[in-house]
Amino acid sequence: MTMRSLGLVGGGAHRHTNKLLVYIMPVVFWKVIVVHFTILTGFCCCFRNDVNREGNPNIPAIAKYFSTKGRYEEVNPYLIEDILAVNRSILQPPSAQCREIHLTAIIRHGTRYPTSNNAKKMKQLYKLVMSSASGKESWLREIQSQWTMWYTEDMDGRLVQKGMNDHRHLAVRLSKLFPSLVSEEKLRGGFIKFITSSKHRCVNSTLSFKAGLTELWAITDKEFDHAVNDALMRFFDQCTRFLQEVSDNPSALSEVDKFRAGLEMRRVTEKIADRLRVPYNTITDDMAEAAFYLCAYEFAIKTVNSPWCQLFDEVDAQVMEYANDMKQFWKRAYGYDINSKSSCILFHDVFSRLNKAVDENKSGQQVTEAVTIQVGHAETLLPLLTLLGFFKDSDTLTSTNYATQAQRSFRTSHMLPYAANLLLVLYDCGGDDLRLQALLNEKPVTFPGLTEQQASMPLYQDVKERYKELLQGCDFETECQLFKSPA
Repeated sequence: MTMRSLGLVGGGAHRHTNKLLVYIMPVVFWKVIVVHFTILTGFCCCFRNDVNREGNPNIPAIAKYFSTKGRYEEVNPYLIEDILAVNRSILQPPSAQCREIHLTAIIRHGTRYPTSNNAKKMKQLYKLVMSSASGKESWLREIQSQWTMWYTEDMDGRLVQKGMNDHRHLAVRLSKLFPSLVSEEKLRGGFIKFITSSKHRCVNSTLSFKAGLTELWAITDKEFDHAVNDALMRFFDQCTRFLQEVSDNPSALSEVDKFRAGLEMRRVTEKIADRLRVPYNTITDDMAEAAFYLCAYEFAIKTVNSPWCQLFDEVDAQVMEYANDMKQFWKRAYGYDINSKSSCILFHDVFSRLNKAVDENKSGQQVTEAVTIQVGHAETLLPLLTLLGFFKDSDTLTSTNYATQAQRSFRTSHMLPYAANLLLVLYDCGGDDLRLQALLNEKPVTFPGLTEQQASMPLYQDVKERYKELLQGCDFETECQLFKSPA
C-alpha cells in the first residue's frame, strides 16, 4: 500500500498540506492520517498541559529542569503528541470585529550542538568515568561499554536536524495561529520580513523557518531573502558598558560562583561521586554541569533518555537549574541594569515597527510589514523580556536564598528553551481601538504593570503609556557608553 493509494500524496485541494506532512512526518501511515486530519480540520483535541510524561521511559524525569538546554516540547507538552498542534482559543480578542494586522516574532535558534567549551568539559568527565568509575549498575555499564563520546569541539553550537525541525514546525504552527498574516499571499507579496543574527545556528534556523512555509504552500518558483543584522540580534556584543562591567568582568558573577562553591552544589557533586564510586575531590562543579548537559543534549538532540541522566535525581536537577538561572539572572537579566538596557535598540525597533503598522492601517493602506520574523539567541530574548518587566520576582536570586526560591517565576526552563519565541500581535478592533497581545512560547503573557482588566489584550495606547519612559529614553548609544554622564 502506497501513500498515493491512501490519498495522502498527489493532486486535489490538499496537495500542499500533504507534501509538508509527508516531508515532516515520514512515519507509519496511521500517524500521518491523524496529523493530516488535524491540519485539514484545524482541530486538535490535545491541549492538555498534563500529557503524561511521568513514567515515560523516553523522557528523563529531570527534563523539565534543563534551563536553556531544554526542549521546546517540555514547555508545551501537547506538542509531544502532535508537533503541529495549535490552540487558537487562546487568541480571543475583545470583539468579533478585531482583526490581526501585524505580528512581530523574536525567536531563539533551534536545538544545537554543545559549544566547544561545553564539549571540552564533557570529554573530561567521560575520561574520568571510563578510567575510574566502578559499580555494577546497568546505566554505568552502558556508559562504559556502549556509549562513546561523540561530541567534538568543532561542533561549537551548530544547529542540529532537530533544530531545523523546531523552526519548520513553528512556522507551520504560526501559519495556523495567524492565517491572515502568515499566509502564502503575504509571503509572495513581500509582506513577511526575515532578520537574523549572523551566527550559523541562527541563519540555518531562519532558512528552516522559511522552508517550513515554502513546503507548506509548495512554493518552488521563488526564493525569499533574509537580512543579517547583528546590531539588532546580537546587540550585547556591541554594548561596551555591558561587555566591560558584566560579560568580561569575573566579579559580576560572584553570587553564581558562591552558589557553585556552596553547600547545595556540594551535595550534588558528592552524590555524583557516590554513584560513580570515585573520590569526592574528583567531581567538581564543572563536572556536575558537564554531566547535566550530557543528559540534556542527548535528550534534546536525539530524544534519548541517556544513562548520564542517572547521575541526578530531581533534587539535584533543581539545584542545577537554580545555578543556571542565577547565571542568566546576573549576566543577562535583572542582576544589573545594563543587561536589559543593552536591548534598547531592539526595543525601539519593535515599537517603531508597531507604530508604522498603526499609521499605515489608520490611513487605510495595507500594512507593508505584516510579519517580521527575527531570529537570535537566548541572550537576545532575555534582556528584552527583562526590559519589558516579565518574570520579575520580589527577591533577587542569590547564593543564600535557594531554599525560598522554589516558587520563583524567573525560570529559564519555562522561558528560554530552544526555539523560544516572543510574539507581539497587533489587532485593529475598529476605530481607535488598537490592541496588542504578547505571547511567550505560544502562550499569552500579561504585560506587567497593567491592571488586570487591561492586561490580557490591552489597548496599544496603554502599552505605550506603560513603557513611556523607555520609549522616550533608553538610547542604546547613551546606555552603552562606558562612562555615562550624570543625569
